[in-house]
Amino acid sequence: MKAVLFIGHGSPKEEGNTEISNFVNELKKEMNESIIETCFLEFANPTIAEGVHTCVQKGATHVALVPIMFLPAGHSKIHIPHAIDEAKEKYPDVSFTYGRPIGIHQEMVNLLQEKLEQEAGLSADQQEKDTAILIVGRGSSDADTNSEVYKLSRLLSEALDHTLVEVCFIGVTKPDVESGVDRCLRLGMKNVILLPYFFFSGILMDRTEAKVAEFQKEYPERKFSSTSPIGFHPRLKTILKERAAEALEGEASLNCDMCQYRLFAVENMDGIHHHHHEHDHDHGHHHSHSS
Repeated sequence: MKAVLFIGHGSPKEEGNTEISNFVNELKKEMNESIIETCFLEFANPTIAEGVHTCVQKGATHVALVPIMFLPAGHSKIHIPHAIDEAKEKYPDVSFTYGRPIGIHQEMVNLLQEKLEQEAGLSADQQEKDTAILIVGRGSSDADTNSEVYKLSRLLSEALDHTLVEVCFIGVTKPDVESGVDRCLRLGMKNVILLPYFFFSGILMDRTEAKVAEFQKEYPERKFSSTSPIGFHPRLKTILKERAAEALEGEASLNCDMCQYRLFAVENMDGIHHHHHEHDHDHGHHHSHSS
């Protein structure tokens, strides 16, 4: 019997975890698998181990683990695969496969375009030459992860008939939000729309909104605004159902050519082989190294 175990990041705020659980419950209505469970990487229960245990207890002989995360980073490249390794040892008669994060997907581009139209009145048909969109990413120590945000910005720019779309990050890496805004202003933009690439309202969203207020005071002759966080938009259902189907069929793959974890593994394979960075044979990633 096949099972899908969706993995949320987990939040110290219970309402965020409830949103994930409710979203998966809605997904269940549109999926055929009889076992569909939710677990969390940190801050909340059930844990991944507990989620796997529930699936096995319900009769699962094949568990597909699917991360509800925007981009591949340390959690999806290291922590979840390690949890899968532990599950394989504990349940040797159960097959485990691993799905991709949401990643770069046309539905995400469509979602962001709709958000800008509905919340900021910006559309490809009514392009404003002096308006810039500034995507605000979380920021990661993984350069490969950060590069995906730039790819998303290009796709969104083309969808909006080449409206200026810039990228900044609210933590960990550069350019920071102030640098992103400064670049937009230096390019002559009079209206800057910040587009937070976060799932929920929370600390990062509060920080973004505070910065918008500060920018408006500092540059009263310019206009600054922010869209709401992504939330669990209906278009995400389409993507996650695809990711689950890929994982169940063992067809999921990750972009690993620039992965710092893979590069480290190549140089130090003997020291970290226990963590099975090579997931091709273990987790169904189907690539020659893995991540």
